[in-house]
Formats: sequence, C-alpha cells, structure tokens
Amino acid sequence: MTVAERAKLIRDSLPPDGLFAGMEWKISPTPFPLGEKLAREIESLGRVLLQFYRAANLLYRKSAEGKQPEWVARRLDLGKPRELIELQRSAAFKNEIPRVIRPDVLLTENGFSITELDSVPGGIGLTAWLNKTYGQLPIANRQSETSEIGNGKLEMLGGADGMLRGFESIFGDAKRVHVIVSEEAKTYRPEMEWLAGQMKNSEFRIQNSEFTDFKEGDAVYRFFELFDLPNVANAKKIFELAAEGKIRLTPPPKPLFEEKMLFALLWNRNLQNFWRQELGEGFLARLKGVIPYTWLVDPTPLPPHAAMPELNLTDWQQLKSLSQKERDLILKVSGFSEKAWGARGVFLGSDLSAADWSAAVDAALKNFETSPSVLQRFHKPSMVEASWFDFAKNEVVPMKGRTRLCPYYFVSGEGDAARPTLGGVLATIVPADKKIVHGMADAVLAPCCV
Repeated sequence: MTVAERAKLIRDSLPPDGLFAGMEWKISPTPFPLGEKLAREIESLGRVLLQFYRAANLLYRKSAEGKQPEWVARRLDLGKPRELIELQRSAAFKNEIPRVIRPDVLLTENGFSITELDSVPGGIGLTAWLNKTYGQLPIANRQSETSEIGNGKLEMLGGADGMLRGFESIFGDAKRVHVIVSEEAKTYRPEMEWLAGQMKNSEFRIQNSEFTDFKEGDAVYRFFELFDLPNVANAKKIFELAAEGKIRLTPPPKPLFEEKMLFALLWNRNLQNFWRQELGEGFLARLKGVIPYTWLVDPTPLPPHAAMPELNLTDWQQLKSLSQKERDLILKVSGFSEKAWGARGVFLGSDLSAADWSAAVDAALKNFETSPSVLQRFHKPSMVEASWFDFAKNEVVPMKGRTRLCPYYFVSGEGDAARPTLGGVLATIVPADKKIVHGMADAVLAPCCV
C-alpha cells in the first residue's frame, strides 16, 4: 500500500453523511506520534482531572453551605437562572460530575499546557472513527515515503475501539441510551449518528430537543450546553426524570463544570489549603505545572495598596495600557454563553491592536455580572512537523504547525469506585501562522499513537 493508497483509504472510509455538518479538514496519511513520556503523562492525567472535578464540586457545595468562602458559589452562579442553581444544589445531583472529561492540551516548548476543560465536548464520534480507521492501517516503513512493510497495525492511544468502549461504559447497565443533540449542536449530529451505529451492547438513539418518550431505566447523554436551555424543549423533562432517579443522565445539569473560572479558583491563594487537602500535594503540584495562571476578571475595586497577583496591576483598567509585548495573555468568556466554546469569545492580547484589546477588556468588565470572563497566561504552542495528502495533486504536503491535543477520558463506575479510562486522543494541527489552535478547514486532524 502506497501513501496515496493509504490516504485514499482513509478518505473513502468516511461515513456517507460525513462526521461534521459542513466542516472539512485535511487528512494526514499517518497518525500523530507522541513520545512515550508524553503518552504516559496523558494516560495518567485522567485520574488527576477526575479528582479536580470532584474537588471543584465539593468546593461549590461547601461554599453554598457557608463552610467555604461564600464568594466562590456567588461567582460561579453569576448569570445563571434560579432554576438551574437550584438543580445544581439539589440532593439528586449532589455528587454527580461529568462522565466525559476532555482537556484542551497545547504542546509548548516547555511541555504542555491545559488551557481549559470541556464537559460537553464535540469530537467523540470523530475521534472514535479516526482511531478505528487508522488503527486498521499497516505500520509504515520509516525508510520510505511511498511503501509499507509488515503486517502489524499501529497502536492508537486508547486502542482502536477505545472511544467506543469508553463512551458505552459511562451509561452503566442501561440498555437504551438517548443522545439529545440540540439545534445549536447540530454540526456534531453526524458524528453522533455514526457513533450510535457502532455500539454493540446497548441501543443508542440520536434524538432532537422535542423527544420525550423516555422509559424508566433509560440513559440520556446531554449533548447541549446549559446556556441553551430555552431552546431545548425537553430539557425540563429530562432533568425532572433524572432528579427522580428514573433515568440516568450525564453530564449533570451543573453549570459550574462549564466554567473556565475553575482554573482561576485553582490558582487563588485563599483556597490553597482546600485544594491541598482535596487533591493532595502531588496532584495539586501537577495541575499547577500544566495549567496556566488564570485570573477571574472581577471589577470589584481593590484597596489602594493591593494588586492582582503575578500581574502587579491595581485595577483592571490598567490591563489596557500594557504594551503588546506584555500582552501574552488570553481573555475569554468563562462559560454559560454562546461565545464560550470554539474560538468565539477568545482574545489574544499580543495579536490585537491596543484599541481592540481595550474594547475586549471593557466588554469583559461590563458583562461581569451576567457573563464573567477570565484572563490566562498564553503559552505559545511549539512548532511540530506534520503532513497532509493533497488529493488534487496526488502528493504528500509537509506542514509546520502548532498542535492541540484533546484526550477523552470516560468515567465509569459509581461513587468513590468510579475510574477514568483514556479512550483516545485527537490531534489538531494548524498552520504555523495561526495563533489560536482550533478546528478549521486548514487544520490537519489525526488520532495519536505512541
């Protein structure tokens, strides 16, 4: 099999309806390789992130009960409707956390950086298809660009069917699973349709926001963001049935897990004893080693002798006067907003004019009470070598680019016995001139192998 034949096989394996509605990407003839050390780090990261979610959940509860600083819950509740806050605090969902954990991991010159966590991620079906498709390809001959040798198969991180097994495992013994895809998330419907068709042990059905024919014992996967509830007609019914214990629901209706400000709370010095107690020194140190310093852009005035840690600013207005060189900072909407996913609502200070940066800062301060923003240190992604196949010219095109890794961890089991399993890792490589790494037509998308 030549490289051209392999690339065409990958392309021809795409489902007839595709995987993303109206979206394309460049096909790599090979998976994206990770060194053994990085692969081990990614593999073990799931346990740390699961414990972080558990600790964040406990912090919110204790804050709401007055046993931790009250400002934590108050800020996490900003902009949320009362009904959603009540659901988040209800006994029915007390210990519930998302059963799919997906960090956005940027490869940098100093290792890697986790810029955010996504509890309702797209790409599950895509990564499952990539792992399965590339996992069936023979191992390439490293001495030749055009030929293959041997009968061995490449070992995808998580395994060729790791995403399928992982996703199925989060629903326990439920025999029927409904994946509710909102209109706002319809771009991802094709990948979920493909995913549902691959399941063997349970019946998976893709439903829209009008479906209400749930049966006791069913499971529901919530593939819609909580900010979009007014447009999801069956959300109230789903939450009621889940609260009554009649259906199994994940992720739970808890907007705290959709807030990027959790990273700002991790770095907040007032909460260090809590994090140390709940995470342990090792996990806390590991998280701080890979999560960039993050601030909540809170316009509450500081005393005249106080300053924001690390920034040495005494007022957020001073953020606007930083030089372009000093603005290696990302400003982004924290959550509960249509601008809080993808590359929307994300501003890289060093890439903007002073006027545009000032406008972004002003908007963040103005909207704090309804849609808070966070500020984060920007760690520039390092350059990597990649390639894609140009079907028009019938040739491999080398590309220097910047990479984001998206590992998918699936949490199965109950209570303290719940454990995360790595299902697969999606690599997104964008051309070197792109400052922010996200899915786009110019990007190469590939599964990761060791």
